Amino acid sequence: MEMREMIAALASQRAPAGFERGAHQTAAELLRPFVDDLETDVLGNLIGKRRCGVEGAPVVMLDAHLDEVGLIVTGYEGAFLRFDSIGGVDERILPAAEVVLLAPEGPIRGVIDALPPHVVPESEREKPVPMEKLFIDAGFSDGEQAAERVPRGTPAVYATPCFAMGEHLLAGKSLDDRSCAAILIAAMQKLHGKTLAADVAVHLAAQEEVGGRGALTGAWGVDPDYALAVDVTFGTAPGTPADRSCRLGGGTAIGLGPAAARTVSDKLIAVAEKRGIPYQLEVMGGRSGTDADEIQTTRGGVATGLVSLPLRYMHTPTEIIDLRDAEAAAELIAAWIESFGEED
Repeated sequence: MEMREMIAALASQRAPAGFERGAHQTAAELLRPFVDDLETDVLGNLIGKRRCGVEGAPVVMLDAHLDEVGLIVTGYEGAFLRFDSIGGVDERILPAAEVVLLAPEGPIRGVIDALPPHVVPESEREKPVPMEKLFIDAGFSDGEQAAERVPRGTPAVYATPCFAMGEHLLAGKSLDDRSCAAILIAAMQKLHGKTLAADVAVHLAAQEEVGGRGALTGAWGVDPDYALAVDVTFGTAPGTPADRSCRLGGGTAIGLGPAAARTVSDKLIAVAEKRGIPYQLEVMGGRSGTDADEIQTTRGGVATGLVSLPLRYMHTPTEIIDLRDAEAAAELIAAWIESFGEED
């Protein structure tokens, strides 16, 4: 399957943190041909292992997360639904957003309410509406019907499908981080049938958006010698600080800083330059805000690197990536895995 199709298949799944089942099933189907076995741990992490057959070989963990930000129903205001966030949802973009409620009897589409500007006091027009003052309108006639069809605790996600923009761009919801899950599967596809000198564990994590919980428990279980976290980073756009963003179409980003072991970063750079893989550098002075933060401090510590995919409009209903960057990331990760066993 091509990268575009794989990302679209994963992103189409409705799977906020703690409710990853749909994305989990799709990822398992895509990954299964390229690993020796698949397992799921208690927290819902999907782990595919490919063994190299060499006794005492290093274990390398490749991580991306399957969950997305979302909402959860907390109560009712007549026929309208009160809600809270799952993960880092930006209140500014919620009014009039289309959502899908993952109700027990099947998906229900809804719209977050938005007052017409004519009735908003002038003093309030420039301020974001607090989440506690917003409601989901799912077309119910009264509160009794709303409570029956959508019980409290029902999750919801943005409704945006994937669509192409220009020649190389792909837009849609949950590209953070389903695009990176697709990158790992594509990397394993490139390694299929090749002789390796390391055991590889592909770790598709649950609950990253609520604090990296899946990475913490998954890395403990895998117990890797080396790891690579693959996540999105800020894509260059008007208003985004140049020193905190990476250019779409400029290649995958290799992380530098305390969250990334310099030995891993240096090896990634060397591999990219040797293979002619386009890359750019992402410098982080502290925590990375990715699963790398949890993985590197697991057990006695793990030599962990970070590969990032530039993405515009993070945590909104419509994120944008460049497929060329995704292809570069998959190529780099596969080449890095192949480099294990070399003298350096």
